[in-house]
Amino acid sequence: MDRFNRFYWGAASSATQIEGAWNEGGKCASIWDNAGKHIKNGENCYEACDHFHRYREDVAIMKELGFNSYRFSINPCRIMTAENAINEKGLDFYRDLVKELRANDIEPLCTLYHWDLPQWVQDKGGWKNDWIQEWYLEYVRTVVSALKDDVKVWMTFNEPQMFIMMGYVTGSSAPFKHEVFSFRKHHLRNMLMAHGRAVRLIRELTEGDCSIGIAMASSTFIPHSESEQDIQFARKQSFESIVGEGSNSLYMDPIALGRATPMLRRALSREDLKIISEPIDFIGVNVYQPSNPIIDKKAYEAENRPKSSLGWVVDERCLYWTIRHYWERYQLPVMVTENGISLDDTAEGDECHDPERTDFLRKFISSMMRAVDEKIPVVGYQYWSIMDNFEWCEGYGPRFGLVHIDYETQKRTVKDSARYYASMIASDGRTQ
Repeated sequence: MDRFNRFYWGAASSATQIEGAWNEGGKCASIWDNAGKHIKNGENCYEACDHFHRYREDVAIMKELGFNSYRFSINPCRIMTAENAINEKGLDFYRDLVKELRANDIEPLCTLYHWDLPQWVQDKGGWKNDWIQEWYLEYVRTVVSALKDDVKVWMTFNEPQMFIMMGYVTGSSAPFKHEVFSFRKHHLRNMLMAHGRAVRLIRELTEGDCSIGIAMASSTFIPHSESEQDIQFARKQSFESIVGEGSNSLYMDPIALGRATPMLRRALSREDLKIISEPIDFIGVNVYQPSNPIIDKKAYEAENRPKSSLGWVVDERCLYWTIRHYWERYQLPVMVTENGISLDDTAEGDECHDPERTDFLRKFISSMMRAVDEKIPVVGYQYWSIMDNFEWCEGYGPRFGLVHIDYETQKRTVKDSARYYASMIASDGRTQ
């Protein structure tokens, strides 16, 4: 906890979702550039929000809203453009970005991998090929060496549950593969090993002058009541049921506890686990909705909770219980690295009214502050997302942003919810 000298208030983004400039600055193609028919309405990520050219304008908005941090990701396609090829133009873009953030007193929170694998790496087998560990380490070495003076908070991966399971098991996300029978032995092991080895490498390169974590797709079960019996049952479901092991503990037990869940015991050796469990400083949790509907959907839906434009249940209790359950199991500080709601927002002139998002922020930040008041070491909150963006296979329909983007003109319009969030930041989470 003493590594974090302030609470990190800000918002999050990812490179592919906002940068655009897909074939500029020496960048190579990614698996998302080639997603083609899998994207709704024939859309693509080629221009996105044009952040590559407009990052100074975007940082100015962050400054105006009072952010003291910003979580972004590096696109490896701008850095490792071919085998044994490093693109200095790509590094220069991120050097300029983090210096702009520093100049505005905004802490850069850097995610090293947020789903955008170079196509040439996928052509070699992607996360199924053990060689990818070496590729990832060289990529990490290159980025950290270039940015370590300005970046002090690193995340190795964003939501490995999603890019492994959806990318290589269900085939519902890029690269749209179905390799069900080998994902634990190859894809998942390679990702976990790459994480552990990268943590050690980052420590060496920065001489320990940094904080390192990982951002997980994290949601746990809400207890039916706050009796000890119900809390214990919810905790068990969150980490030891088939659903819980498939997400929360499957990845985090090897990383934070150095042990494999039953699903992974044949895939990971003791030596693997020693590498994978290289100590980290915090866990990032990406929380959108509770796990309860997966197990008892009918009973939960009877509560008639509101839903987002993507049909995700809006229940602020899930943020408190996810933070608490993760802290109790792993005893590591927790950062809320993503939390947000998709709505059908429309800008009118220079205004965008989104009362549902304002209500979302009020309720979810209050839920997080309950954990803070209970002395759980919560170290930051990053709303998803700073701006409306390319939402992967959903295209540009869902709008999660604090800033409305007109995709025809690239006009930025600060939404009402962003103004409210600014007041929350100014009051350190106490505005109602």
